[in-house]
Amino acid sequence: MTTGTTPDLVALERGIADEIAAAGDEPALEAARVAALGKKGAVSELLKGLGRMTPEERQVMGPALNGLKDRLNQAIAARRAVLKDEELSRQLEEQRVDVTLPLRAAPIETGRIHPVSQVIDEITAIFADLGFAIAEGPDIETDWYNFTALNFPEGHPAREEHDTFFFHPKEDGERLLLRTHTSPVQIRTMQTVKPPIRVVIPGRTYRCDSDQTHTPMFHQIEGLVIDTESTIGTLKWVIEEFCKAFFEVERVKMRFRSSFFPFTEPSMEVDIGCQRVGNELRLGEGDDWLEILGCGMVHPNVIRATGLDPEEVQGFAWGMGIDRIAMLKYGMPDLRAFFDADVRWLEHYGFRPLDLPTLARGLSS
Repeated sequence: MTTGTTPDLVALERGIADEIAAAGDEPALEAARVAALGKKGAVSELLKGLGRMTPEERQVMGPALNGLKDRLNQAIAARRAVLKDEELSRQLEEQRVDVTLPLRAAPIETGRIHPVSQVIDEITAIFADLGFAIAEGPDIETDWYNFTALNFPEGHPAREEHDTFFFHPKEDGERLLLRTHTSPVQIRTMQTVKPPIRVVIPGRTYRCDSDQTHTPMFHQIEGLVIDTESTIGTLKWVIEEFCKAFFEVERVKMRFRSSFFPFTEPSMEVDIGCQRVGNELRLGEGDDWLEILGCGMVHPNVIRATGLDPEEVQGFAWGMGIDRIAMLKYGMPDLRAFFDADVRWLEHYGFRPLDLPTLARGLSS
């Protein structure tokens, strides 16, 4: 090779530079680099031939080839920087975030409290203000706590399998069951707490029933007062104060109808005045009546079953369906929707998590 061949490097450099400039991505640029400067690249092959040249030729070609190699490396680095900037711009464009859009609402804003939980809080807030404590008990009960201690006679229809969820008999023949009401907690409370007793008992209950207004699992709340002075007059006052506070009305028209429950004597069902205007039900006014709960004076046999003396203490009790009064207050037509886990239904009927019910500001405000 002679100095006369030096102009060939100009054409070689121009061709490689064009390939570098035409590289549209990192793989293409790397292919151009390997073709020119790899172990078998065009420039590398020329550099290998320097050893076969005369000293005079090396003095000319050595600096020329090394200069070419440096310029190509610089061109490759510059093109790589351009490609990185283009890739970054492409990613920024694809992953663009519109900062003018509103922020996604926080969970505390979108979450909702189920109406059953809300109504339980409302009821307990009312009775706590009246001096009642909260009592709880197991969902799985014995026949004695669920029926016998509550004065249900043998052969009573409520003891039959068509109404009650029984477990398989144990070896001794005893059959546990899912409680059909929260009344067993009354028995447990009277066994463990010395009178005076003033408690309300919210909880789940279970019966073999399912339609628009009944579900196999539902919620009840009961109240119990045991002392030496309680009367039906006290019972009526408590129920009236509760209804006024819960339905948030100044006055409520009520009537107490004679009824029968095994665990109270006398027993009564309570109706409140209402008015139906189209699909709307207005409580506390009008000439129509709506049943909301059952109540009565605790039967002496129930008091006696807990070890207390009905000659020394007496009291009253009442019970109501939480799901039912929630439907009445908040206008929900179908009980089955309570248990469908439909987020749309919960967003419509649910309550904000931090809006805790208090009597001071209004239960449902």
